[in-house]
Amino acid sequence: MATLSTIHPTLLDVTKRLDPDGRVDMIAEILTETNEILDDMVMMEGNLPTGHRSTIRSGLPTPTWRKLYGGVQPSKSTTVQITDTTGMLEAYAEVDKTLADLNGNTAGFRLSEDRAHIDGINQEFSSSLFYASEATAPEEITGFAPRFNSLSAENSENIVQEAGISGQTDCSSIWLVVWGGNTCHGIYPRGTMGGLQVEDKGQVTIENVDGSGGRMEAYRTHYCWKVGLTVRDWRYVVRVQFDSGNLTGDAASGANLIDLMTQAVEIPPQLSAGRAAFYCNRRTKSFLRRQIVEKVSASTLSMDQIAGKHVMTFDGIPVRRVDSILNTETAVS
Repeated sequence: MATLSTIHPTLLDVTKRLDPDGRVDMIAEILTETNEILDDMVMMEGNLPTGHRSTIRSGLPTPTWRKLYGGVQPSKSTTVQITDTTGMLEAYAEVDKTLADLNGNTAGFRLSEDRAHIDGINQEFSSSLFYASEATAPEEITGFAPRFNSLSAENSENIVQEAGISGQTDCSSIWLVVWGGNTCHGIYPRGTMGGLQVEDKGQVTIENVDGSGGRMEAYRTHYCWKVGLTVRDWRYVVRVQFDSGNLTGDAASGANLIDLMTQAVEIPPQLSAGRAAFYCNRRTKSFLRRQIVEKVSASTLSMDQIAGKHVMTFDGIPVRRVDSILNTETAVS
């Protein structure tokens, strides 16, 4: 894991490299404080102004068993191109100038107020990363769930389901993602800077602030995050879906999370191809911890030191909490 972190840049790595003045670094650190997926998600510059086009091998050449004096038929591989677009998350933060100036530390007060906007952007990105779909909202990105949402699709072998949940609407998912340049990664538009961009607009006059034509002097900050998701090789993303409402601490009934996650670990061709991590919400993570304590030895579940933080791991793979993962999913059919 330590080696991979130097090869595959995360959001914090990208902002540190691209913006030397430290402002964006601070914002990136705020983002990673409240969104654990950003500790793992590899970010790469797209090859298009609006996203990234990937060429994916869809078929391998067919070799021939040749006999003496027999011929070998020529063959070739097949490829398909997929284009993933980036979306633009934007927000404006406006603070009454007089209020911001009261405590003598205008910049600090503005940042404390702006944190709410940063967190709102962060939560929206996290939710979109899993559930957004350009098919229903063209201005958004396409997340994981719409890509792994059919048991008849080619990638259905990467969907592990609890038995008997067909038709259920109180499901949740655990996602195993192997982040890497050739597997799955975040993208930002070609020629731009990765991460949340912050522009201090300074002092502005807000018109009609009270709805009656009144004006107010304020400080304004503009936030913009151009970001998208590319799944270059779907074999490195696994969705584990189960009935969230029937979870039990000893797995005597309901989903056996340990068994489902063990199945998921065996699906990606090579976990060493990138940075692997599990993602689930807090309810699921709580039941997972209880089931492991009840069922198996502590060697399966452990607390490891990763990048200076204590992280829960399953079979050596970090288990991250992402509360935007719902408990109200419809079972994939």
